[in-house]
Amino acid sequence: MSLWLDMLGTEIRFVQTRNFGRIRIAEAGDRKAETILFQHGINGHLEAYAKNLIALSREFHVVAFDYVGHGLSDKPPLEYTPPLLAEQLGELMDALDLEAAHLSGESLGGWVSALFAIKYPHRVKRLMLNTAGGLPVVSAKGKADLQNLISLNERNVNNVPTEQSVKARLEWLMHENNRHLVNEELIALRLGIYLRPETRAVAPTINRIINRHDEFLIPVEQLSCPTLFLWTVDNPIHDLETARAAAARVPGSQLYIMKGDAAHWPQYEVPEEFDAVTCEFFHTGKVNGAESA
Repeated sequence: MSLWLDMLGTEIRFVQTRNFGRIRIAEAGDRKAETILFQHGINGHLEAYAKNLIALSREFHVVAFDYVGHGLSDKPPLEYTPPLLAEQLGELMDALDLEAAHLSGESLGGWVSALFAIKYPHRVKRLMLNTAGGLPVVSAKGKADLQNLISLNERNVNNVPTEQSVKARLEWLMHENNRHLVNEELIALRLGIYLRPETRAVAPTINRIINRHDEFLIPVEQLSCPTLFLWTVDNPIHDLETARAAAARVPGSQLYIMKGDAAHWPQYEVPEEFDAVTCEFFHTGKVNGAESA
């Protein structure tokens, strides 16, 4: 199915923020319902949640957006870091008149969400860290995976993106049984974003976020909101051992391990399971089958 058919019924628009320019959002659901803000990974864009928004909008007001410097949002020449993106998240919430919301972030999105939840705890109801970055890596495999991603990013930023390089990056995100999801449309969408001159201009700074990973680690013990770590056995960065160690430092947190085949994009690879877990957690604060810290 086309991404645009998946998202049929969402409203795509731009929201003006105070200090970060125009931010592209996809929105669906009753605005009087509780809000979930979905946040993509590094070099990503809101279509990472194309398969989730309409289904979840039946029970929540849902918003996915492009971070500043990403997707089709504005790309000012800033020193991009996770703390800076957390400030942009707050400004977007202000622009949407949201005093508080649920947060669900994948990879960089989880990293930013957690930093925001620590700095602005009154603005976060519940927090889902979906294969999140920014966690202290505790295993040899996890450290090797992180170094591999740094090398991959360096190769990408030093070369003009091509159909082949974008396909390889997308396949890296997916479980080997889900490579069919890396279709021509998804490749063309991402390549089109990457080749925009404004994207190319900020790409080196965006990619340095990974190189500076340990400068901005999440002090997870400071998380005070109900927190779910949603992980996969085959996540290609920040392995399960890292997630389990981080969850153990967050009192009352839970760790849910996806049952379906998924790697770094569980929301896209196994949307039905992801949506069910999302509904259960943001409605009740608990997930059946999750490990408790």
